[in-house]
This record gives sequence, structure tokens and C-alpha cells, in this order.
Amino acid sequence: MGKDYFGYGDKVCVVTGASSGMGQSAANILVELGAKVYAMDMKECRVPGIEKFVKVNLADKDSIDAAFLQIPEEIDNFFGVAGLSGVKTDYMTTFNVNYTANMYIGEYYLKDRMRAGGAITFVSSMSGIAWKENRDECDYVLGIKDWDGIQKRMGELIGKDFPTTHAYLYSKRLANAYACEASIKFAKQGVRVNAVLPGSTDTGMKDEFATMAGSLDNMIKDAGLAGRLAESDEIGYPLVFLGSRMASFISGAELIIDYCDNAMKKLGMKPELCGGNAF
Repeated sequence: MGKDYFGYGDKVCVVTGASSGMGQSAANILVELGAKVYAMDMKECRVPGIEKFVKVNLADKDSIDAAFLQIPEEIDNFFGVAGLSGVKTDYMTTFNVNYTANMYIGEYYLKDRMRAGGAITFVSSMSGIAWKENRDECDYVLGIKDWDGIQKRMGELIGKDFPTTHAYLYSKRLANAYACEASIKFAKQGVRVNAVLPGSTDTGMKDEFATMAGSLDNMIKDAGLAGRLAESDEIGYPLVFLGSRMASFISGAELIIDYCDNAMKKLGMKPELCGGNAF
């Protein structure tokens, strides 16, 4: 038997959004690598070999609190994969699942439960890549580190009928900003933090993202030079890599997975996604 380069044997790994798409892919791979996988989602996770399925509503603080009572006190890896497009959900549900839940879990659970040598990996989006160019906008919320405070601030920023799809853009910018900030904080504990930024991907929300993009063809155009959407495994593999021993000196990174789309923008071959207010 060859050397275990990834180092997941018997490691406690928590994966949100583990019942479909990228999260399911990551859970599958982690189980095959010998990890003890705690799968969190609203729908039951049917990945064979997981240690436990924990039902959770990531838009609800009490549900998150209840979920973390059901998993081990010490965690080696956390993968924050769950996300919503905003096409079928209200603004705050979308925002809380995409951003607030990850921030809250990081600040109130992972800072005390992560083992030294572990890793936290968030799934964000290429839609949020321009967080630095919109830092003033992010700062309205980024400094708030409690759930209720964020609900109050967002209530001040958005109106009742504010477009729900704007929640996707803003939450993903904040997710990238938080991952960058958290990488500095968690480094003191010997824990790495990274973010994966997928481009257009074929998941269960493909139709919703096609609606946001205007068509499936437009989604494919945002998949760089691949001429197709990424498959869930093509995001799951890099996710698992970043959390592994193979990436032991990688922290604070934004791993772009878009088959040259961002490279084309940097070279002026396509317009860059730098501006645009999120609210």
C-alpha cells in the first residue's frame, strides 16, 4: 500500500451541503480517503460510509447550535460548501446560508474545536472575487461577529422588496473577505483557512444560475475555455486537496476554478468583474 499523502485517515471532517453537488463530491472523496465524515444538510445525505448525518438549517442560528451538539468536540477539517443562489429563496435566507452561517460557525465553534494542523475550506464563488475593490461595502458587515448583529445591520441596509439575487453577490464577496481575514486569525492556532472560487458548475442549482446568467449558454461562456460547465467532482477534488496534508503550507489562498476565465479577464480578453454595488 502506498503512502497516505493526503493524511485524512480517521480525521474528523465536517462538510456542509453534503447531500448534493460539490459537497456530496467532497464527502464521497473524504470517505474513500478514510476520514470520519459528519455530513450536514437540510436533506438526508446518502453518501455511503459517512460517520453521521446531521440535519441543519444554516439560515437559522438555533439549528446550527443544535447541529454542533451532535458532532465531536474536536474537528480536523471543516468544509463550508452549502450555498443558495437566491432565485428560490428570500434575501436573508440566501445571505445567511452563504455568509452568516460560515462566519458564525468559524467564530463560535471552529475557533475552539479545530485541532492544530487542521484546515478550514470555504466554497465561495467567482461572483465574489471583487471583494477588495468593494471593500467599503464589505466593511458594513465584515466587522460584526455575532448573528443578531448581522441581522440588524442587514435590516438597515436592504429594503423589504430588495432583489434576492443581490444577496448572492454580496454574501459571496463577504465570504471571500472573511476567509482572508480568518486565515490570519486561525494561523495563530496552526489552522489553515482557504477559499475555493468556482466558476460555472453543473450542480442541482444549475437552472437557477442559468436564470441569473440569462441562459445556460451564458453560464458556459463564463466557464473559460472549457466549452462546458465544471462537474461537481472538479470542484470536490480541489476542495479535498486544500484541506489535506498535501496543502500544508497553503493558507489565505483564493483558489480560482474556472478554466482560464479569470485569466482571460486579466489579459483584457473579457471584461473583468470589478464593480457593481451589491445593494
